[in-house]
Amino acid sequence: MELQDYRRELDGIDDELLQLFCRRMEIAAQIGAYKKANGLPILDPARERQILLKIRDKSPEGMGDYAVSLYSLIFELSRASQNRLMGEKAPLTQQIENAVAGTPALFPDSAMVACQGVEGANSQLACEKLFRLPNIFYFKSFEAVFSAIDSGLCRYGVVPVENSTAGSVNAVYDLMMKHNFRIVRSVRMKVDHNLLAKPGTKLSDIREIYSHQQAISQCAQFLQGLNGVKVIPCENTAAAAKLAAESDGSVAALSSRSCMKLYGLECLAASVQDRGNNSTRFICISKDLEIYPGADRTSLMMVLPHTPGSLYKVLARFYALGLNLNKLESRPLPDRNFEFMFYFDLDTPVYSPGLLQLMGEMDTICEDFSYLGSYSEVI
Repeated sequence: MELQDYRRELDGIDDELLQLFCRRMEIAAQIGAYKKANGLPILDPARERQILLKIRDKSPEGMGDYAVSLYSLIFELSRASQNRLMGEKAPLTQQIENAVAGTPALFPDSAMVACQGVEGANSQLACEKLFRLPNIFYFKSFEAVFSAIDSGLCRYGVVPVENSTAGSVNAVYDLMMKHNFRIVRSVRMKVDHNLLAKPGTKLSDIREIYSHQQAISQCAQFLQGLNGVKVIPCENTAAAAKLAAESDGSVAALSSRSCMKLYGLECLAASVQDRGNNSTRFICISKDLEIYPGADRTSLMMVLPHTPGSLYKVLARFYALGLNLNKLESRPLPDRNFEFMFYFDLDTPVYSPGLLQLMGEMDTICEDFSYLGSYSEVI
């Protein structure tokens, strides 16, 4: 047989599979209607497990795992269709629709905003990009920023979540598991790190360099080229600049040009980060659910059953509903061995019917689920 002959045979099989798939989905819809009429849950895990075991046993040698994967996806598609046809709005779906309708049309120009650091920190610059005239409260730790939101001391908080060079800010992701909050906006900031010191200082005079651990990681190649210099992490890049300004001239800081002006320093080496396109993403958090017009990104957190295929089932649901996954992050659960909290960013408008349907279904496939918010990103 020639290649075209094989392809014609596959086309015929695909036609048969499509007809059978559509017929199966029709029957699944009828089952969904029956379950709705009789008050039965859509998910029947025991029956699904029995069917998958039967499929694996019936499959030819070497095909069992493939067949189980195929039918697991078919089950996800069937449940998604059944939930849609049942037409009942979950409480979370209703909350999201109410937030879309009730949130003001414009993001506020001014507000009380919490951020970690001191004047000149990158978090401050992010605040000023998000708000035209923010009233900024500075805190020593990310934990304190979240607590300020929890207590109502500040309406908003701004914290970094990831850097294009150094990766995720794990301390912030860990705090996300401890606090109740919503993401209302995000911003991506280009970050330049410069070696700053007191006026008149030479590079050969430097014995210590201070900066935030993320900045140190982002400038690793430059720092490796310095001999006899001790690199010391501190709470943020602005605090490092302040230390350099108060030193005897043997101390330098990896910090921004805004800090250079703020603390009266000079630049010994400019843009010393490893990559020229270095940027940090910050999120703006709030206690209240606010969804401003144009929200095209959604963040979720969930704990999945510690069983094979649990993450696959979630990803299959995203695929079935046409939702694009932009980021997947996992962090270990502090009190459970080898189990994780998963963080997802979905690149899809909050107005998408598929997203609203997903919000009503997640409780059925997760042990724990948190909707963090839908928002837009300032670039």
